[in-house]
Amino acid sequence: MSTPNGFPQHSGACVTQSMEGGAVQDLHTKKAGKAAEKEAAGNGVLTFEDPLSVGISLNETLKLLPDELKANTKIKSVTPRPPRKPRLERAASLDEKSWRRWRRFRTSQESLTDPNETSSSNGSLQEASLSPPVRGRASPCHQCCQQNSLHSSPDASEASPVGRSRGGTSDLGKRASEISSAFGGLLRGKAFAGGKPRLSQIMPARPLPPMELNVASHTLRTANRIDSDCMDYRHYSQHKFGRVSSSLSDTRLHGNGMVYDNCSTDSMKSMFSLLTPIRSKDVRSRSYLEGSLLANGALLGAEELSRYFPDRNIGIFVATWNMQGQKELPVNLDDFLLPTDPDYAQDMYVIGVQEGCPDRREWEIRLQETLGPHYVMLYSAAHGVLYMSIFIRRDLIWFCSEVEYATVTTRIVSQIKTKGALGICFTFFGTSFLFITSHFTSGDSKVNERKLDYNKTIQALTLPKNVPDTNPYRSSSNDVTTRFDEVFWFGDFNFRLNKDRETVDSILNQNPETDVSKLLAYDQLTSEMSRGSIFKGFQEADIHFRPSYKFDIGKDSYDTTSKQRTPSYTDRVVYRSRYRDDIHAVKYSSCPVIKTSDHRPVFALFRVKVRPGRDNIPLAAGQFDRELYLIGIKRRITRELQKRQEQKDQKSSSICSIS
Repeated sequence: MSTPNGFPQHSGACVTQSMEGGAVQDLHTKKAGKAAEKEAAGNGVLTFEDPLSVGISLNETLKLLPDELKANTKIKSVTPRPPRKPRLERAASLDEKSWRRWRRFRTSQESLTDPNETSSSNGSLQEASLSPPVRGRASPCHQCCQQNSLHSSPDASEASPVGRSRGGTSDLGKRASEISSAFGGLLRGKAFAGGKPRLSQIMPARPLPPMELNVASHTLRTANRIDSDCMDYRHYSQHKFGRVSSSLSDTRLHGNGMVYDNCSTDSMKSMFSLLTPIRSKDVRSRSYLEGSLLANGALLGAEELSRYFPDRNIGIFVATWNMQGQKELPVNLDDFLLPTDPDYAQDMYVIGVQEGCPDRREWEIRLQETLGPHYVMLYSAAHGVLYMSIFIRRDLIWFCSEVEYATVTTRIVSQIKTKGALGICFTFFGTSFLFITSHFTSGDSKVNERKLDYNKTIQALTLPKNVPDTNPYRSSSNDVTTRFDEVFWFGDFNFRLNKDRETVDSILNQNPETDVSKLLAYDQLTSEMSRGSIFKGFQEADIHFRPSYKFDIGKDSYDTTSKQRTPSYTDRVVYRSRYRDDIHAVKYSSCPVIKTSDHRPVFALFRVKVRPGRDNIPLAAGQFDRELYLIGIKRRITRELQKRQEQKDQKSSSICSIS
């Protein structure tokens, strides 16, 4: 028999059972939908708010298990409850509701599945669905007759573990085992995707090492280099801020998520010359001729110093070379001024020359050509054939005071000033510098004359003149080196080795590398400095190079003439500071590649601490030798073009041979 609706006629028991089963299924459907919604909104862990829903789901699932599994499973019986009345909501079709809930559940499962899973995504998601999808509300009799068919999604009936467990009796034990294992995972708060457990978040076995906050280093702001982490900053800034040259404050840099600490901010601003904003009232009120150390907007103050030098250390290259008056200049000065170690150029270059070439201007042009457009000549001076040139990075010229110089002649009888001293001084931010190049009396045994040259120099150099002393309480009127914070003295001091030529040659042959400690035991200057009779308060870096005097011109051999002069360390660089550990020697070496003189150039690299200054010093207002700059850059461009043309000609030329 069938009902008027076309459904088969069932007995009363069947109808009662169907109603009870429908109530249980309906309640289970509502709880499963809530669990799926909570999973989608949470952290991906499936939970149940109502313990009753867990028991009902398990009770229904156990109906599908074999008798053996039921016997071993202990669970309390649950009395089914009637379905709750639905809350009033916007009218929507049953299919629409089912589709929405199924879609949310599927989306949440997709986020939990393994992205590297090679199997079908639909299959893995459907196997992970442990509760029947939401279906439309049909009559209990309809549900019973349709064998609990699913209406939530087009392919849910094919993929549901419950539906497939009823599909064939041969796989019943296997399906029941899978369902039991999956349900055990749910009760433990686990979720499964594609038959595989979803692993918890991986945590490191031990705490990660702390990130170094102080990223300030001279490599972040030295010339010709851009840190690899900031290579794309120019493109990013153009897209984000409109123009690179905009004045960006620290707040704006941090606000755009570009940097994470103050040191990074300072380094980035220094690399790309992002200027600090200046308030209008500061421009109106400040004269930049007087002010305090911590005044806001001070040109030489701590804020400006930290922006250019976060670690407050400047790199200085100091070199001395006795050119022997040769007209011929080296073809290439790169190995002299730009050594490969260290990898970065310095902030300041100071070159002193004794017995310089006749054409001093040509020498300065060659220096400018070698250093390139990143550097400008701040100042140069001469005393006879004593030359000194100071080059500085062009973006630092605004922080220099007026430059002053003075000279001392130690050989009055001679009309040509070949022996004497030349000193140049200036203040950089709040640190005063004095550079002296000297040529002392020559002769193996004239140690006392050289000491007299030293004493006359420190007493006769009248510096500073107009630039104020940064610490007058520690100055002495009898010693010019006490009136400056940092002093570098370099030149041909002419101190020799107190040993005969044969002994020195044997030591050099025994130690062809850099072990020259045996030679330094006979060095006159080292002995006199240890006694305190010369260069009081000065230091010298460790020597690891061979004697710089006397060579045959154009060769690597020492003097082979009839005089057989003993090789000696005549060319030296010494330094002194008012404050302890302000000067750190990085490298001290010679340049054996340049062979146009009987002396080898000697150079030293330093890291020097710089302090903030006051605005009451006379500033140089960005002075530099513009004419020299233009000539040197034009020469550099011409040289590059000639080199490219030569390479092009070599590639285009070919030689044909006929055999």
